[in-house]
Amino acid sequence: MIGQTRRHLAATGLAALAAPALLVRTSWAAPLGPATPAQYRFALGGFRVTMLLDATGLIDGPWPIVGEDRPKTEVEALMRANRLPPDRFQPGFTPVLIETGRETILFDTGNGAVGFVPPPAGGRLVERLRAAGTAPEAVDVVVLTHCHTDHIGGLMRDGHPAFPNARLVVGATEYEFWAKPERLAAAPSGNEHASALVFRTQLMPLAARTRFVKDGDEVVPGIHALAAYGHTPGHLAFHVESEGRRMLIWGDCAHHEVASLAEPSWHALFDMDKAAGAATRRRIYDMAATDDLVVAGYHTSFPSLGYVGRSGTGYRWIPVTYQLER
Repeated sequence: MIGQTRRHLAATGLAALAAPALLVRTSWAAPLGPATPAQYRFALGGFRVTMLLDATGLIDGPWPIVGEDRPKTEVEALMRANRLPPDRFQPGFTPVLIETGRETILFDTGNGAVGFVPPPAGGRLVERLRAAGTAPEAVDVVVLTHCHTDHIGGLMRDGHPAFPNARLVVGATEYEFWAKPERLAAAPSGNEHASALVFRTQLMPLAARTRFVKDGDEVVPGIHALAAYGHTPGHLAFHVESEGRRMLIWGDCAHHEVASLAEPSWHALFDMDKAAGAATRRRIYDMAATDDLVVAGYHTSFPSLGYVGRSGTGYRWIPVTYQLER
């Protein structure tokens, strides 16, 4: 019986790899394997936190998205050492919803219809919110870590605000950078040009309801902005605390939970200031490790929650399993 079962598994495995796997490498097709969960909820003191998966899929990488200044073979060797595929990975795109008991705050809005991963594989935040029991109209505050397309693409929906009753919060430096007309002068094929176009259609129409913050500013009681510059000029992380329990929402301080942390000095393709991005990673990772913070990492594997530990000259990501189930 065991032999028959093994032969059956081998046969079905070969059949599965014959054609569908080709789609995984060339599109945002649904990944093979177990169905992907779309929400994860836990209590942080008196706050309720829900992680919401906006998009999923396998893409080529992590090189050059992480380690663009290193030989591809070096990044692939790191992946193999961690029992990961050397040339593909599955990033998360994970906004965070926090209910404080007084207000409902959403961090980042996913891809929408115009982001890095458009529908049907991406742009699913609103349906994820509804499935979690929150209507878009119930969101009081939308906080943006930065203005790349996969973070602001969900601000508008069919020409109207996706979160019609929400006020917005974004870094003052970040907004000023993207609002300058010269941003559109970047190469049309580049990420900067795309983000500038999306900024003008998604965020600029909402300027009247937008508050501009800086490092250290309070967003609402218990939530404060934290400078994390480099990925973009005004990229912000956010410190969250309730009843002595603490959390860090770090936006795009990591694009891969192994490569970014193990080698924080490696350049990241989408960092606009490579040196500042590397310095921010070391500072943020060290703080998370020292203070034992649970971290929401937007692009880490869903549920995009973990802790940071030191490992040699770098760091390691410790994914949340049951630590938060109290």
